[in-house]
Amino acid sequence: MKSFLSIILGLMILQLISACHKPEIKYQALPVDITVVNKNGKITVSGASVFQLTDSFVWCGSPIRIKDQYFMFYLAWESGPDIPSFANSWMLYSKIGCAVSDFPDRNFHPLKIFLKGRKDQGDSTAFDAQGVHNPLIKTFNGKYYLYYTGSKDPGSLPPGTEGAKLSKQVRTRLNQKIGVIEFNSIEDLLAGRFRRFDHPLLSPRTRVINIEVMNPSPPGTTAKADNLIVVNPAVVYRPSDGKYLLYFKGNIYDPDWRGVHGVALSDSPVGPFVATDNFVFDFKDEKGKKVSAEDPFVWYHRKDKLFYAVMKDFNGKLTGSEPGLAMMQSVDGIKWIPAPTPLFMKKELILKDGTHLKVDRLERPQLLLDENDDPIVLFSACSIDPCNNKKDGGTFNVQIPLKKIKFRK
Repeated sequence: MKSFLSIILGLMILQLISACHKPEIKYQALPVDITVVNKNGKITVSGASVFQLTDSFVWCGSPIRIKDQYFMFYLAWESGPDIPSFANSWMLYSKIGCAVSDFPDRNFHPLKIFLKGRKDQGDSTAFDAQGVHNPLIKTFNGKYYLYYTGSKDPGSLPPGTEGAKLSKQVRTRLNQKIGVIEFNSIEDLLAGRFRRFDHPLLSPRTRVINIEVMNPSPPGTTAKADNLIVVNPAVVYRPSDGKYLLYFKGNIYDPDWRGVHGVALSDSPVGPFVATDNFVFDFKDEKGKKVSAEDPFVWYHRKDKLFYAVMKDFNGKLTGSEPGLAMMQSVDGIKWIPAPTPLFMKKELILKDGTHLKVDRLERPQLLLDENDDPIVLFSACSIDPCNNKKDGGTFNVQIPLKKIKFRK
């Protein structure tokens, strides 16, 4: 009897030790097929891991596997001497297209630009009349949903009116809202057979700002997370209660500008979504200053029973080391903490020859997951050198294969 009890006690102790020393997980970036050429200060890229378009800027890139093929939904807009620079043109000209490959991490080629601002269809009053961007592809209950951010130029106001001095670009930027289209198949999508809604999924509840703006909130209004704009949609299904969670970024000024994140809930992938008052991904550094981060990609891991998020960390306060991509985790999708290994990826590309190439931009991370909810490829908007003042394209989507590693600290 004593021997049996000793065995049971020993097993319990082993289980406790195992639980306390559960292997931590991180994802290692593998080499990409990219060639970089710098000719007289002009940088060009090529290779199987690069998706780009001639005479265009390319940004974002949301992947999905359908049967034996892989599709990427990307953002693009024209570049050239007669088009404003990258920073001043994306808001006015952005469009969403679809690309395809037989491989998860390379050789994507474009199929079609299928979604544009509705002004091109003669409707300049729609919430997404001017441009569409931030594509996110999801599938729920046998249907496909392409979430995006849309905006419009509400037009200039008479002199002396609040917001009358704002430029078209600023007016459009301060009118961003989140929308969605619904479709049954890629074939339907490319043929234009999709459901596009006349109203946004989510609009800002407050418009609090310390500079001139159109339609400001009354004095004394407290800014919500969905202040001024709602952009960068991330959508995930929560199995515990059947809710769909829509994460978004807004802007607040306290007193300087910073991005903040919130979450809205719905019983359906197409809404209505109701924004909560929760600020999510809201962290402070060791000095009590708010950490600057954006572009969360969120998913639910069924085996771990946790929500995970990968997002851009501007200054390395979330990664704990350097600017790059940080990994967060949550039990309920509302309260978030840094993952045990918070550095998901450095802001660099590893080339085939082993070179670690630092890049200026690696953002809007989107992940291709396997059947076990583990990331296998990172899709990211990228630019080798600063792109805000560029007028000749040069930005692209890069597909970075990932390797899952278990280890014990």
